[in-house]
Amino acid sequence: MKAVFLDKDGTLVDDLPFNVEPRRISLCSGAGPALRLLSRLDYRLFVISNQAGIAFGRFDESSMHAVGDRLRDLLFRERLSLDGFYYCPHHPGGSVTAYAHDCHCRKPEPGLLLQAAHEHGIDLHSSWMIGDILHDVEAGNRAGCRTVLLDNGNETEWRLGPRRVPTRMAPDLYTAAVLIASHGEPA
Repeated sequence: MKAVFLDKDGTLVDDLPFNVEPRRISLCSGAGPALRLLSRLDYRLFVISNQAGIAFGRFDESSMHAVGDRLRDLLFRERLSLDGFYYCPHHPGGSVTAYAHDCHCRKPEPGLLLQAAHEHGIDLHSSWMIGDILHDVEAGNRAGCRTVLLDNGNETEWRLGPRRVPTRMAPDLYTAAVLIASHGEPA
């Protein structure tokens, strides 16, 4: 099985910092057609998201259930299914002790992708990670996926390195889906 791993904020949904209010979560422009194209190519869809707001006490981890439900509902309305919603609640600088530490699941670490692959039998070599910052690219590359960086203005650090070079770049999710469709299977 192959998958497309999607960063949440700024990639799949409009970026509203620390938002866990379901009514304020909406898909990015072109997300529905993009994901339908990927689904027709037999890619399963997974969200991989850092949620530092939990570690900083901005919202409780229980809020993520409503966020996951909202994402599933938005995709259902587009005649799609979300195969998994994975998030990291940690941040080493956080103020909530239980979450204020380094971990293997916070991007750029690949832990959440590896967990999803293990739980769902995903071939990472045939899969893609799409995100709007280089941490997303690095996590995907470290997991063994091909990667797409959405160059939509959300990357501000541009700290480059060998694991932070995307396979492709695109201005939006729909263009990323078209690039993936035209890229073919890995050798």
